[in-house]
Amino acid sequence: MTHPSHPSAYPQQPPGEPHTVPFPAQQQWAPAGQGQYPPPPAGHGQYPPVDARYAPPADARYALPPETAAAVPAPAKEPAANAPKAGGRDRYLDLLRAVALVRVVIFHLFGWAWLTILFPSMGVMFALAGSLMARSLARPAWSVLRGRLRRLLPPMWAFAALVVPMMFVMGLKPVREEGIWWFLKLGCYILPVGSPPYPWVSGSESGFLEQSWAEQAAGPLWYIRAYLWFVLASPLLLKAFRRLPWATLLAPIGLTAVIGTGLVTVPGATGEALVDFGTFGSCWILGFAHNDGLLRKIPRYISVSSAALIMAFGLWWASGHLTDEGWNLDEIPLAQATWSLGFCAILLQYAPSWKELPGRLAGWDGPITLANNRAVTIYLWHNMLLMATMPIIDQLWNIPWVGEHLDTYIDASYDALVLILIWPLIGVMIVAVGWVEDVAAKRRPRLWPNGAPKRTGKRAAGRGTPEPEPARPPGPRRR
Repeated sequence: MTHPSHPSAYPQQPPGEPHTVPFPAQQQWAPAGQGQYPPPPAGHGQYPPVDARYAPPADARYALPPETAAAVPAPAKEPAANAPKAGGRDRYLDLLRAVALVRVVIFHLFGWAWLTILFPSMGVMFALAGSLMARSLARPAWSVLRGRLRRLLPPMWAFAALVVPMMFVMGLKPVREEGIWWFLKLGCYILPVGSPPYPWVSGSESGFLEQSWAEQAAGPLWYIRAYLWFVLASPLLLKAFRRLPWATLLAPIGLTAVIGTGLVTVPGATGEALVDFGTFGSCWILGFAHNDGLLRKIPRYISVSSAALIMAFGLWWASGHLTDEGWNLDEIPLAQATWSLGFCAILLQYAPSWKELPGRLAGWDGPITLANNRAVTIYLWHNMLLMATMPIIDQLWNIPWVGEHLDTYIDASYDALVLILIWPLIGVMIVAVGWVEDVAAKRRPRLWPNGAPKRTGKRAAGRGTPEPEPARPPGPRRR
């Protein structure tokens, strides 16, 4: 028989009674907190009744003294399975943005109209931007707008600092008939609220760049203008969406049906801005729905079937309004608006929440991270860089033997050579001016932000690292 460490704490066996049991029989225990101890562990007897004045609280076996309990930290809660981390980037959205950028570059090189149907990049980019904007507007609207402008404008200023002087050197001159209005439009290179002026023909036929280089260089600026107006309108659009979600979501489609089909014509840059706003406004507001979780509340079969019907209408409309570029939806606003809306709705309806790229996609983590960290730089400069590849490839004919024997192969593979060369040139431009995006975002400038951890050599961790000084013994120190 095992006795307790302090037998005096328990009642002793009355004298004269046989030691048949460790302790005398006890009464039935009362519930905890009513003047008795909690039940003892299994395998032991029962405790005797005690005075209620000295009864401990319930579960007193697990209680600690106050001074000890204060020093012991509370156990950390284990994270729930598949719980998303607070903050951080959604790698699925990052993947879509990277694919959209690559598609834009390939389309501007080859001009394949079917790419606008296969993957409507601009609609996807506006939908992703709308989702991020809605999430940011959880903070005060003015601070969000100021931050967005601060991130958008410096990369454009870096672009204009090179392009605009080149335009003037190659023949850009003020239009006398427009007067002061021409100089105000020139200010759109600083604040892109409208379409900036550029020459349709610049340079000479024997120049380094094509004569249409200025038009090509200024082409991507329409996206910057539309993005700016969406950002400025987002506080009001988000309030309208949360009050009347479906009416707000479909209103840009109705606007496009009026001014994007010729039913009502708005001339000039104002008309172009309104058409762009209507064409991609529903995609931007769809990003609000994704951020607010509205798409998850809709049964998937309803959302997908509705999106398919909207896309079918877009293709039907395009079939009756083809332009010289065929099925290029960029030239058919209503078809572009409806096809992009349905396409983005399906992408966001099935959107997983990836904190890391799964499977084989993980091998592309570096390029995807780099594309997202330098999205504005890539979009602004890619047209200029596409034109810069051509005079570089033309130098192949000046290489002895190559120009004489391989000229036929160079002609046949010219576009493929441009496609190969454009990516190193984009990399050079990322290193040259991409850091402006970091400065604009108040981050430390980085030359190649692909998310790879910094490598530390063995010397830095070994003999190259100074050893810490031994602790100085107590006593007076010498000065």
